[in-house]
Amino acid sequence: MCGIVGYIGKKEAFNILIDALKKLEYRGYDSAGIAVWNKGKIEVIRQKGKVDELKELALSKGIKGTMGIAHTRWATHGIPSERNAHPHRAKDIVVVHNGIIENYMELKQRLKKEGHKFTSDTDTEVIPHLISNYLEKGHDFIDAVRLAACELKGSYAIGVIREKDRTMIAAKKESPLIVGVIDGESIIASDIPAVLDMTNKIIFLEDNDIAIFNETGFKILDIEGNTVERTIHTIKWTGAMAQKGGYKHFMLKEIFEQPIAITDTLIGRVKEDKGEIELDDLKLPDLRKIKKIWMVACGTSYHACLIGKYMFESNLKIPVEVDIASEFRYRDPIINKEHMLILVSQSGETADTIAAMKEGKNKNAYVLSICNVLGSTLARDAHGVIFTHAGPEIGVASTKAFTTQITVLFMLMLFAGKRLGLFNTRQLQEKIGELRKIPHKIQEVLNNAENIEEMARKYMTYKDFLYIGRGINYPSVMEGALKLKEISYIHAEAYAAGEMKHGPIALIDENFPVVVLSPIDTTYQKTCSNIEEVLARRGKVLLFTDTTEHEMAQRVESTFVMPKTIYELQPIISAIPLQLLAYYIANLLGTDVDQPRNLAKSVTVE
Repeated sequence: MCGIVGYIGKKEAFNILIDALKKLEYRGYDSAGIAVWNKGKIEVIRQKGKVDELKELALSKGIKGTMGIAHTRWATHGIPSERNAHPHRAKDIVVVHNGIIENYMELKQRLKKEGHKFTSDTDTEVIPHLISNYLEKGHDFIDAVRLAACELKGSYAIGVIREKDRTMIAAKKESPLIVGVIDGESIIASDIPAVLDMTNKIIFLEDNDIAIFNETGFKILDIEGNTVERTIHTIKWTGAMAQKGGYKHFMLKEIFEQPIAITDTLIGRVKEDKGEIELDDLKLPDLRKIKKIWMVACGTSYHACLIGKYMFESNLKIPVEVDIASEFRYRDPIINKEHMLILVSQSGETADTIAAMKEGKNKNAYVLSICNVLGSTLARDAHGVIFTHAGPEIGVASTKAFTTQITVLFMLMLFAGKRLGLFNTRQLQEKIGELRKIPHKIQEVLNNAENIEEMARKYMTYKDFLYIGRGINYPSVMEGALKLKEISYIHAEAYAAGEMKHGPIALIDENFPVVVLSPIDTTYQKTCSNIEEVLARRGKVLLFTDTTEHEMAQRVESTFVMPKTIYELQPIISAIPLQLLAYYIANLLGTDVDQPRNLAKSVTVE
């Protein structure tokens, strides 16, 4: 997501900070800003748009100094604009921040009562005001930052400078922040590429670390103010590798980012102890009057909607119809004010989905969008919006956007279920508890990625694949097949397992691998029968399940075991090994994984 850099030393900070920001552009952003300290004064320059535009503006102002901080922003609170861009300032305190401050409204209201005036819509702005507030109460700079950090709930990586001190302070919790170690200088950043031209000696700050930098060097404290030691690592990556976090492709990096992407999507929204879901002040209509829900999307987002249909109908008992956005409006769908239209899009700019939104609004339905980009058309023009916090996806084939969309749909289902009185507190606590475990269970799958790579090596030469599953696993295999065809150019199609005998079974022989998704659920025995049908025709089965006791495991060619979860959340776990299988096959075949031929990241034409 956002990019942070900070520098203190004997060199001019401006060029160092701008060059470092340029190396973080791959993370995606909508605005940028820089603050440079010079002889007891800090000049702050911010700009909506690209780093090059910021550079041009700053050069026109002759900015100079030997300490500074800079930032590229991916909007979460407040539209992309100069006033919402970082750095943010309160009196002589200037801050850049990555992450989400969950309790910012509570802190903002308290600080306003104490006379603080706010000028942005961001959660970040409470941080410099909070630090300034502690300074006014007599605390020194270091202690003011430490005490402010103690009050922040959520995730943060921050860089702080002050006009009265030639000192830079960094603090971290649940958002990445590193220190580049150089004799006589220090540089901080949210990712390694920003510092690699200056040093390959890196400290990875840990949660609740506070690092203090001045002319004599640096020290690291814990949140209680005690000095701590952190290991200096020597990085051997090239610059290109560093942009990808050491991964060969952005897609692989984004697959491995899914635990943190889902964690970010949950932050501030799930209250397990209270059995509550909070969705960004979402104002839904009276759900008792909603007679039908429509879910409309394209591609991967369409598959997320199909999964949402299983969740909503089985729990809310409201009919759900899922449509491909490019087909939706052409049949003049029967929509009215008693209907809700849910639109799902990573970019929020998908042309066919925007057209579907207009159709729904024209027919007086309540329109809700789920997207990843604040300020996008779907976010602006829908009646309500829920943002995923997946961060930017560079790889064209969607991965973390898909799993965060399912996460949001599950939260929305719980939110609506409570409104309708369908879940009691204990039931919500149990479901939220399972949801909170999902990032850890995804990490379990990722820890065994080498087993998927071995499977990919075994099957990479086959030209056709069939993917089958039942129930909520059917849209999961549709997504798995899409991933394989997108990036490897291998023909793959998905079928509901019960439909296999109505045509695809004619294709099965020893040269036709069949990927089967078969966790232990209500469709387990039926799916076992489908596996039997494949084996009887000498087909090769790649089995993905959630138990080592699967009755077909010893009879199929390859098996991968995933962690167990509840039925509605199984597609999130199942997505990971299927994404990895597609990635490793494509990588072994040498295709352009991040930019597959003929595809675009955001489809803005109909």
